[in-house]
Amino acid sequence: MSNPRFVGHDTKARPLRATRPLQGLAGRLTVAGDKSISHRALMFGALAVGRTEITGLLEGEDVLRTAAAMRALGATVDRLGEGHWQVSGRGVGGLVEPEDVLDMGNSGTAARLICGLLAGHPLYAVLTGDGSLRKRPMKRVMDPLSASGARFSSRAGGRLPLTIEGATDPLPLDYRLPMASAQVKSAVMLAGLCARGVTRVIEPEATRDHTENMLRHFGATVRVAAEGHGRVIELDGQPELIAAPVAVPGDPSSAAFPLVAALLVPGSELTVEGVGLNPLRTGLFTSLQEMGADLTISNARTEGGEPVGDITARFGTLKAVDVPPERVPSMVDEYPILAVAAACATGVSRFRGLAELRVKESDRVAATAALLAANGIKVEIEGDDMLVHGTGARPPGGGQVVTHMDHRIAMSALVLGLATENPVTVDDSSFIDTSFPGFAELINRASGGDALRRLNSGAA
Repeated sequence: MSNPRFVGHDTKARPLRATRPLQGLAGRLTVAGDKSISHRALMFGALAVGRTEITGLLEGEDVLRTAAAMRALGATVDRLGEGHWQVSGRGVGGLVEPEDVLDMGNSGTAARLICGLLAGHPLYAVLTGDGSLRKRPMKRVMDPLSASGARFSSRAGGRLPLTIEGATDPLPLDYRLPMASAQVKSAVMLAGLCARGVTRVIEPEATRDHTENMLRHFGATVRVAAEGHGRVIELDGQPELIAAPVAVPGDPSSAAFPLVAALLVPGSELTVEGVGLNPLRTGLFTSLQEMGADLTISNARTEGGEPVGDITARFGTLKAVDVPPERVPSMVDEYPILAVAAACATGVSRFRGLAELRVKESDRVAATAALLAANGIKVEIEGDDMLVHGTGARPPGGGQVVTHMDHRIAMSALVLGLATENPVTVDDSSFIDTSFPGFAELINRASGGDALRRLNSGAA
């Protein structure tokens, strides 16, 4: 089959309105493949010898940007069917210079990991992205990667567009992360693949370990040791990566939205099947259970080196939660939807140590606070902490939320609108397709109606 034609973001806003459904969310459903694993499957397939077959790949815009980039760097990337892809790789060190600019759209993960990928190859490349991505800091990967011998040039503050001149003979790095970031860790390890010797990364807090798991899956030697709350990771450089099949589990970050909706809408009992349950990704589920959420896991199993299970959520009352800062790496993308759950709970919830959320697709601390305030929910920001004053009932709603081109802010606001007295509108829903294509259709199917309704752009 031919590859799907890539379509960039629609420049016309697509407002969407959420209203309280007439019945609870019910049934069994699946969500799209894990975005973090999908990006890495394409990249490691491009670096492996042989043909890597991928099933369950997320076909959102972010991942399609990575597929396009791997083609531009010389790998053969073919779509065989829905979520079924094949990558014929070039081997470690075998990527070729792209003929055009690599446009990473809205994906910070793709942009930062590809910086690491290219740093170890003797080639020249230019990276850019959409308006949101061009505001996000890349200096956090440029600094360590420069020590390997790569050279970077960017806009002020390390912003895209940037140029990369990869190292001819890259040096192995010994780098202590100044922040807990799986993206920075992965960029350093990707550069280390092309270097002679051992690349060593020390992280202050344990972050998602999909890169380590997948490197082992493709045949690299990776050693991990605990150090306090964090870990020390060592990678032996210049391995021969061998093509291996990858089954991508359901994305826990995507599953969060229908599951929280089921917790908040009376009469709901909803199961999301085949969700990735990597313990470094399940901080949201831990926090929800501390709030008294009725969440159960069944059919636990291992697929492609990752733990997987089915999660059932049932409506019930929630209480406030105090989320410690060390939980941030395991749920860095889920705070907006947790804030929605906290808004419907009893008591004041505190989320601690959210500095890393300020450099996501938007300043998610500010954007989440604005989302809640626009819908009659009291929220306070104290340094890097957020306090959400739960209503213990249906929040007022009735607000219009500015999404700031951030798909998770948009989806969180829409889930809130399923539980409020009055409808909630988002100014633009077009960016949801970057990570969760078909989100509105899924929610409407589960709720048996049209709780999410598209509006004319002038009606928002």
